Parts: sequence; structure tokens; C-alpha cells
Amino acid sequence: MGMCNEKLVGFLNNRWLVFVAAIWVQSCAGIGYLFGSISPVIKTNLSYSQRQIARLGVAKDLGDSVGTLAGTLLEILPFWATLLVGAISNFVGYGWIWLIVTGRAPVLPLWAMCVLVFVGTNGETYFNTVSLVSCVQNFPKSRGPVVGILKGFAGLSGAILTQIYAIMHSPDSADLIFMIAVGPALVAIGLMFFIKPVAGHRQVRQSDAMSFTTVYGVCLLLAAYLMGVMLVEDLVTLSSTVIAIFTAVMFVILLIPFLIPVASTLSSETTTYAEQEALLQPLHRQEPATSEADGNEVILSEVEDEKSEVEDSVPASERQKRIAQLQAKLLQAAAEGAVRVQRRKGPRRGEDFTLGQALIKADFWLIFLSHLLGSGTGLTVIDNLGQMSESLGYDNTHIFVSLISIWNFLGRVGGGYLSEIAVRDYAYPRPIAMAIAQLLMIFGHLFIGMGWPGAMYIGTLITGLGYGAHWAIVPATASELFGLKKFAALYNFITLSTPMGSLIFSGLITSSIYDKEAEKQALNHLSQLQSSNGPLKCVGTICFSLTCMIMAVFCAIAGILSLVLVHRTRGVYYNLYGKSRSSTLCVN
Repeated sequence: MGMCNEKLVGFLNNRWLVFVAAIWVQSCAGIGYLFGSISPVIKTNLSYSQRQIARLGVAKDLGDSVGTLAGTLLEILPFWATLLVGAISNFVGYGWIWLIVTGRAPVLPLWAMCVLVFVGTNGETYFNTVSLVSCVQNFPKSRGPVVGILKGFAGLSGAILTQIYAIMHSPDSADLIFMIAVGPALVAIGLMFFIKPVAGHRQVRQSDAMSFTTVYGVCLLLAAYLMGVMLVEDLVTLSSTVIAIFTAVMFVILLIPFLIPVASTLSSETTTYAEQEALLQPLHRQEPATSEADGNEVILSEVEDEKSEVEDSVPASERQKRIAQLQAKLLQAAAEGAVRVQRRKGPRRGEDFTLGQALIKADFWLIFLSHLLGSGTGLTVIDNLGQMSESLGYDNTHIFVSLISIWNFLGRVGGGYLSEIAVRDYAYPRPIAMAIAQLLMIFGHLFIGMGWPGAMYIGTLITGLGYGAHWAIVPATASELFGLKKFAALYNFITLSTPMGSLIFSGLITSSIYDKEAEKQALNHLSQLQSSNGPLKCVGTICFSLTCMIMAVFCAIAGILSLVLVHRTRGVYYNLYGKSRSSTLCVN
């Protein structure tokens, strides 16, 4: 009996159980990515113009990104309570919108609708913050894969929820809004007691690599399966029974990762204390604890951040001895007035920063601006995907929303995996992966803007991959350069760049160009789809071609900023990862 209780306690406090529960929450947390599917029904039922829809899109992006309150509450409330607040926010916001769109509640002014969209989507920030913070703390040595997988499932949630919606077989697209209001809230409430820090750094096992491989396999299998199902459903008319079977198989695939914590708990595999210490030493080197002595440490300048490889090759004990001797000489010289001693102000890159300390660092703003331009242009495509596909003559806009969700998912998982190879195997700065993603997005925008036959499929593929990669690379980079202690605040501040980018590219540029072209077509009677009383619609490549060209240019600028960040942080990443890699090579 005692053994069973011990196994049960071990299972409930298994870091892999926390990770799997977080995956399931994230699988329905990316509700903002379905805006492209629900915006046409809102536009039609409420007779909104594209400019008004763009304003709702900006409100959605703000709700999706302004996680300051979520980060603050997480420092005050338990993890489960923070998730509960997010579930309530999601249900109230989108539930009210559903009542308005279906005529069950009076129509509100545009500003009030923006507030509801903000409140509903803001629930996602609670899901993201709780999932990321708990799992990054439980897997401190696997930040790239963990962040990539979690953010990947958030990106894939659009396709998952769309497939669940297909079971309803409802001709009324407003029912999708109802499902967005109810589904994520129920899942978050059901799993809120399982997602929490469980001292995961003490649960290191040799089988962890195989477990991550299993999760990656599930990711690829789920993405390939959903893509195939979406294409079949788009090309062939299927019965409700077949659609239900497809959806049931999807749920089975989602349940496969649950076997990892079960096997881990039942396994007799243990990790010795010596092995734990060997694995945790690099973590301690990354995140040294502050002490009173740190405050009085005498240094010459912050050039200490960029140590040479010769100095790094010196044994730690010898290096500390040399530093102590140098400090003694400096103190003596300072007492005699020969030199002026400058005391270290604040942490160095790779240590724990507060948000205020990070805000005065150039590297932090390079991350912020690069993310603003890269993710801002990608999100503009996602928000306007319904109108983009309609303007090019595609009847089923849901297929593109689902496909870009799948590519977004693969971009996040792949971005985390490939950037982890760059830092672990080559000690190269992680932002190089972000620069590559932004280069890809240039071609994605160009394909969509050209409007060639079939180019919409290629454009959404490339843009989804590039956009998704940002959400795996940026959080991991921020945690490496500025520490884990205040990661929630740092992460939620950086995500503010996304709605800012959406405001610029979608709220100002895209909507203005679209409405201008729609007005021209209405005046010249060039649109046969135009209704005298309905909202203005634009048809043809002219609707978004100029917008896509502008976004391609800004993606190029984002790539340049990322390369500057790579150049500035090469020494930092060598200190974080190069030493352990060199030691491993020497041992081998």
C-alpha cells in the first residue's frame, strides 16, 4: 500500500505529467489564431468595414499579448488560480460576442466590441504564462525544445479546434465563436491543478532524450495527420461519421504523450546525486545566485562579459584565485588613489535581470524590435487570411486558417529544435535561427502578394513556418540572456511587440489599402460581389499586393537586427554553452 501511495505521489509530481498537461492546455489556447475564421461572420452579421474588422484584430492582438496582469498575478496567486482567471476571461469575452453575433444580445458600439475581444483573447496569456513558466522551471536545461513544443501546440490549436468544429456540421459559422468561448475554458479548469513547478531539475533521467524524441514524433504525426485530414475534407464531401472518426483519431494522437509520465513513474530508473550535480553545474553557471559579496565585487568594466577563449580554458579554481589577486591589487591601488574603482552595476548577460534592468540593455531592444517586425507581419497575414483568400477567389477560407496553424505549429517546434542544435552543438547564438526565419518570411509575403495560382498555399506555408519559429526562439533567447527569475515579466513585455506590429501593419497599412481599393472597385462597378447594403469588398491581387511588398521589406530589416544581435551575443553564448561543450570534447 505504501509503495502504491509513493508511486501515486511521484506520478502527480512528475515533471513530464506537468509538461503533458501544459501541452493539452496549449492545444486549445491559441484562440486568437481563429480570428481569420470568425472575422467574416462578424463582418457580415454586424455590417463592419475592413477597417473596423482590423480594429477588432488589433484588440485581439493586444489581448493575446498583454500578459502583464497574468505575470503579476502569477507572482501572487497559485498557478491553478491564475489558470482559472484566464478561463473566466476567455469565457466571458467570447461568450458575449457569440450572444451579440447571433442576435441574443444587443449590438454594442465598436469600442465595446474591442473590449470584449480583448478580454476573451487575454485569457490566452494566462494559459501561456502558467504553462511556460512552470515547464521552463521544470526543464531548465531544455528550454528550446520545451518552449518550441508548448508554443507549437498553441499555434496548432487553430487546426485542432477547427477539426472539432467540423463535427458540429453547423452551417452557422457563429457556432465556432461559441466553441472558442467554452472549449478552452473547460480544458483549463480540468487541468489547472496539474500545471505547477515540481522541482523538475531534480528529476533528470537518461531517458529524457528519448521522451523528447517521442514528443517530437507525436508533433510531426499530428501535424501531418491534420494536414491530410484538412485537405481531404476540403476536396471531398464526407459524412458526419467519417469526420467523427477523423476527430477521434486526432484525440488518440494527443493522448500518446501521457504514456511518458506513466512509464517514467513505473520505471525503476533513477538518477544518482553525482549525475544530477554534473547536469546541474552548467545551470548554476548560467544562473549564479546573488550574494552579498556580489554587491561589493570590484571590476574594471562590463568587458568581463566577453571573456576570451584562453581565459575560459583556465580551471575554475585557478581563475577564481587570479580574480582574487587582481581585486586585492585594485583595492590597494584605489586606497592609494592610483586608480578609480568602478563597482559592478546590475547583472551581466546570462544572469537574472529584473524587467527594469533589462529595459536599459541594447540586446533586449534588439529582440523586441526584431520580434515586432517579424511576428507583426506574420500576424497581419493570419488576421487577414479570410479576406486575403476571398479576394483571390477561394470559397473555403477555413482551409487556409487550418493550414497556416499547422505550419505555425511546425515552425515553433522546428524553431526550438534547430535553434537548440545551434547553441548546444556549436555554441552559436540562438538568434541566428530567428534571422533565418525572417528571411523565409520575405518569400512568403512575396508569394501571397503575387496572387499566382496556388501561390496562396505556398505563401501560407512559408509565412506560417517563419512566424511560428519566432515564438520558440524569442522566449528561449530572453531566458538565456536575462535569466529565469523574472522570466514571466520579461516574456510578457516582449510579447507586447506583436500587437504593436499588428497595429502598424494591419490596423494602419493593410486596412487602409484594402478599403481604398474596395471603394475604387465599388465606384467603377468592377466587383460583381458587391452588395449595395453590405460591407465593401475588394477582389483581385490588388487588394493585398502592396501590403505584402511593404511587409517583405520590414522582414528584411528584422533579419538585419537579428544578425546584429547574433554578433553582439557570440561571447555570451560561448560562456553559456561553449565551456561545457569544450569539456565534453576533452573528456571524449
